[in-house]
Amino acid sequence: GGPRQTAHGPLYRGGPVDLAELIAGWHGDRTVDGFHLTPVEPRRDLERLVNGTVALLQHRGLFRTFYPGSTLREHLGLARPANQYAVTGGAS
Repeated sequence: GGPRQTAHGPLYRGGPVDLAELIAGWHGDRTVDGFHLTPVEPRRDLERLVNGTVALLQHRGLFRTFYPGSTLREHLGLARPANQYAVTGGAS
């Protein structure tokens, strides 16, 4: 029956393959261009989410397989801001 709407957003109950299909469908319909998934019970659900759904989405090219840098700033392609405490120029 698909996701059930809750106060915190849609609640999905099902397997990794069906969830990957649902997300791929939303992406294909241009309903979403990104998503945030929160496992209800991380000890039980996180491994299925990562090794199942994410792996399937990566195979379809809908989820990253690597990150270009080692920091969030590098992942987002943002320049490093100037250090306001750095000493510049010579003493007068």
